[in-house]
Parts: sequence; structure tokens; C-alpha cells
Amino acid sequence: MARGAPVRDPDWVDRAAYPFESRFLDLPHGTVHYVDEGPADPDAALLFLHGNPTWSFLYRHLIAGLRDDYRCVALDYLGFGLSEHPVGFSYLPSDHAAVVEGFVGTLGLDGVVPVVHDWGGPVGLSYAADHPTNVPGLVVTNTLCWPVSGDPWFEAFSRLAGGPLGRIACERLNAFVEYAMPLAYADRSQLTPAIREQYRRPLPPGGRRGTWILPRAFRTEREWLADLRERVPVIKHHPTLLAWGMEDPLFRERDLRRFETLFGDARTVEFGGVGHYVPEETGPALVDPVETFLADLDLG
Repeated sequence: MARGAPVRDPDWVDRAAYPFESRFLDLPHGTVHYVDEGPADPDAALLFLHGNPTWSFLYRHLIAGLRDDYRCVALDYLGFGLSEHPVGFSYLPSDHAAVVEGFVGTLGLDGVVPVVHDWGGPVGLSYAADHPTNVPGLVVTNTLCWPVSGDPWFEAFSRLAGGPLGRIACERLNAFVEYAMPLAYADRSQLTPAIREQYRRPLPPGGRRGTWILPRAFRTEREWLADLRERVPVIKHHPTLLAWGMEDPLFRERDLRRFETLFGDARTVEFGGVGHYVPEETGPALVDPVETFLADLDLG
């Protein structure tokens, strides 16, 4: 596989908003950027997994609010954030999941609580289903873990954003940052120019393929998502927090209710006036419910 050049802590990163030490890990498919904050030897680590077109910057409020008591590990997928953009990597969620599995194993994380959003849901829940004894709990925000075949909304979204025109829009216009993100906010004024710049800069021309592959994957990864649906029940009794933005145009209330059915003992926190990008739109307000949930897990 041809290798692209990893980005090493560029000067555009807003270190006031994202005051974490950048670390890099060389894995078989490419170099992964991550942050690792908090106690050095906890019994478990929080593993923050982002979606499209975001990166670990998405979780800055949670990391800042939790790192005094919990080890917080947040990586950027290949092709996103400060990680490498390898030429020839598929950027499919199944391969992102494989990279995450290798990342956890290489770091030797003994016990992880996936904190997931958007495509981070299938990626993180895939890890949890394959390693249930290494996952003491889950924090789930607007996502899914099943195929969407037959759902008119998802089918239309995938065909548009993941089709030929979507490819042009994503690769030439950075459409997910410029258009999709603001449309998915409940209050678009929260996506300030400064914040949007932190999502725009990691995706330069020639480095945006992953943002097109992911919406396309709702159709191309149907078998993987179907298999995930069959595997997830092994963790259905794991302690789970569902933190949901109730004005998300993509992952709607019906998806939350499906998660509640799947994880029958889950604790649900509904955020009115919050759209798709829950960790961004709630800001520090998400810290308290997550902290309360983690305290009940007794990780320490």
C-alpha cells in the first residue's frame, strides 16, 4: 500500500480549544494521531470514536471535563484529523474498525469504554461485540448498528452523498464540512467560523475521499452492518448510556428507540434543541451525565 505523509501537529490547530498533547502511532495501514489524557494507570480507558467529517476535536469538551478522573484516549481515523491519508486505504467503516482494533491492542488498553458518535457507533460497537470482556460499558450518541436497507431516507442520503455527484461535492467542495455539518445542527449559529475551520483544515484537496466513502458505505457495507446487527446482542446487557440529540435530521428518535429496545437496561438522556453533532452542540453540558454514568460503573 502506498503511503501518504502524516500531518505532524500543524500550526492551525487551536490549542486553546484543544489543549492536548498530540501522539502518533504507526500501524500497518498508516500513522494514527491520537490524544491520551488523564491518569496513567487506570483500570479502564474511555475510547472516543468520531464520525464524518470530524476528528478527536469533536470530543474536546468531554476530554477536558473527564481527564482529571479518567484516562481519555481519542484517535483520528486514517484520512481524518491529524492522521495519515494513506493512498490505497479503503476508508470503509469495516476497515476503520480493524484499525481501531489494532490500535487498542497495540496500546495494550486493558478495558475500554467506547464513547461513540455517527460512524463511530458501528466502529466502536464492532470492537465491543468482538471483545465484550474488555468493554465494561458504552456511551452512545446519535448513530446506528444495523443495515438501513429499505429505509427511504437513508437510501436517498447514501445515493446522493455517496454517488457520483456526491463524490464531486465531497472531494472538490468539502461538502460535508461546508454544507452537511451546518444542516445537521439544531442551532447553526453554534458552528462558528473558528470551529468550522478546525474541521475544514484536516481535509485539504486530495484528502477528502473518506468523507465520500462513509455515506456510500450505507449501501456498500450492508453485509458488514447486517453482521454487526447479529453480533451486537452479545453486549445488550452491558451498562449503556444513550445521549441523544432529538433534532438530528439523520439519526432520528426512531433510532434512539431501537437502541433502547436493543439495550434494554440502557440509561437515556435526551437533549432537546440538539441536532446531530451531540458532543459539539451540547459542549460541557454532556460532561455531567457521562460522569454520573461512569461513576456508577465503578471503573476505579
